[in-house]
Amino acid sequence: MLKKLHHNAYRCRDSEATRRFYEDFLGMRLADTLEIKETQTGRKTETLHTFYELDDGSYLAFFEAPDMPFEFKAQHDYDLHIALEVDEAALQPMMAKGRSLGIETRGISDHGFIHSIYFRDPNGYVIELTAKVPDQEQAMDPATNGARAKLDRWQAAKAR
Repeated sequence: MLKKLHHNAYRCRDSEATRRFYEDFLGMRLADTLEIKETQTGRKTETLHTFYELDDGSYLAFFEAPDMPFEFKAQHDYDLHIALEVDEAALQPMMAKGRSLGIETRGISDHGFIHSIYFRDPNGYVIELTAKVPDQEQAMDPATNGARAKLDRWQAAKAR
């Protein structure tokens, strides 16, 4: 039934600052922009909805909605982060590019099945660029990695 991710949508402070990060810095194409003047419920609004395309045809999307309160804050990795897949060869150059542009940049982290670097976008979201290691598919196979048993142990420990 479910095929793939079409888009994830997040709030943004400023559509142009967001475009500079996602299009100019990360290289994602600005694929579409929708001006929303009225919601489906008839509420008047001034909202801009932008879509940035990934190579697989999915999108990261953003809403700039100045007429709707929203608390922007620097997100902790455990609270919210967006992980985008790249080739291993892209990690070092992107890390250097982020640092040279004064973008908050961390990494390279070795998570066993992936290597990752991290940036903070203009809205406070953590953006992870992640590269699969050669045995990543095996590491992510629930038939052999014990994912369900680990979750069950976690739940049992919480219940004690």
